[in-house]
Amino acid sequence: MIIVDRPETLVVGYVVRTTNAAEADPSLARLPALWARAGAPGAFAHVPGRVDENLYAVLTDYESDHNGAYTQIVGVAVRTAARLPEGMVAVRVPGVPSLMAEARGPLPGALIDAWQKVWKHTESGATPARAFTTDLEIHHPGGVDLYVATLPSFGEPSGPPAQVQAAPA
Repeated sequence: MIIVDRPETLVVGYVVRTTNAAEADPSLARLPALWARAGAPGAFAHVPGRVDENLYAVLTDYESDHNGAYTQIVGVAVRTAARLPEGMVAVRVPGVPSLMAEARGPLPGALIDAWQKVWKHTESGATPARAFTTDLEIHHPGGVDLYVATLPSFGEPSGPPAQVQAAPA
């Protein structure tokens, strides 16, 4: 893992709230349905202003650490989110210093391995410490780039947490 300055990104997509413990139990897991919905052909065809063809997963609104609840949004990067498609939310991912890990190889195994390295880094007390504000996965044809927000050296969160805007009812 290396430290990089992650640029600000605006993502529009579908959202769920979950925990890693729930995701380990197939009867409680919510992420497979979220990813199936986001990965369906044409799922984001009606989203205007797309930046690229990648899928983005934003992990934010952490209850505590990697053992607590968090919100995951899976969607696409956009230039603006003036009009949200029904059932979608917009989230502004702040640009912050981040640990960057690459997941290459068969998915989801390679991505699970990358997250396990992040969790091991966190649990060992290694620096820089995780901020537990907003993390980002960029899924592209070559694999996944994982950006985990870190605390600055003086221990304050690096940047504000993501701002999620729900679609109008």
